[in-house]
Amino acid sequence: MDVATLGGMLGGLMVIVFGVISSAGVGGFKYFMDAPSFIITIGGSICSLLASRKIADVKTGFKSMKYAINEPACGNPNDVIKQIIEMSNISRKEGLLALESYADNISDDFMKKGVMLIVDGTEGDLVRSILESDMSAMDDRHKSVQGFWDYWSTQGPAWGMIGTLIGLVIMLQNMSDAASIGPAMAVALITTLYGSVLANWICVPTCEKLKENNSIELSVRSIMVEGILSIQAGENPHIIEEKLKTFIAPADRQSAAEGEGEGAAAGGNS
Repeated sequence: MDVATLGGMLGGLMVIVFGVISSAGVGGFKYFMDAPSFIITIGGSICSLLASRKIADVKTGFKSMKYAINEPACGNPNDVIKQIIEMSNISRKEGLLALESYADNISDDFMKKGVMLIVDGTEGDLVRSILESDMSAMDDRHKSVQGFWDYWSTQGPAWGMIGTLIGLVIMLQNMSDAASIGPAMAVALITTLYGSVLANWICVPTCEKLKENNSIELSVRSIMVEGILSIQAGENPHIIEEKLKTFIAPADRQSAAEGEGEGAAAGGNS
């Protein structure tokens, strides 16, 4: 689980709670509770999602929240490099066919597919083409989910404004009662508040986190592709390690020697 994302969302909630309590006390929460405003803002924005997407895509979009609060499923880049170096050493000592039994211990389907392709003697260019097509398809799936949250972040404030306009129209129809203008205006503005909170507290951060995780996963899979092809080409393990480290920021690089004997498979699928 990514503590920063979860902490940021909880922190945002605490800031809102603090703002209300510090200004109006605990009893002030009643001023921010309005069922019609909630239904218009949240319900209306969800209706827009349903109108613009298939039911299955909407379900997938909601489920993707768990990926935003978790670490990327592709594994740590340094661990992936260590695993590739381990496979390179096996290949140099025992041949590519020896990797067939090793592949049974690989939990990442993408890497496992690449290893089996080179074990089967597939041409290097074809291996790259297949794996990069897989990466492209994954990227498209992830962008579709990111688009779900990006679209919802625009619809929340939009429906909040619709609710505000509805409230203002009703308020203007009752201008003869001066005492009701203040409370009516407050209720009218609550829909805008709900829409802004939905967009800036949930939708935008979730979308940005999914983009970041997708970028990390693409980078790790690029490491896998280059590593697998380097193994197939019979390159020296040290050269492979130095090549793959270029995908990682210098401050985050670790030596493959630190993980010798671990043989841990980089887990997760997308």
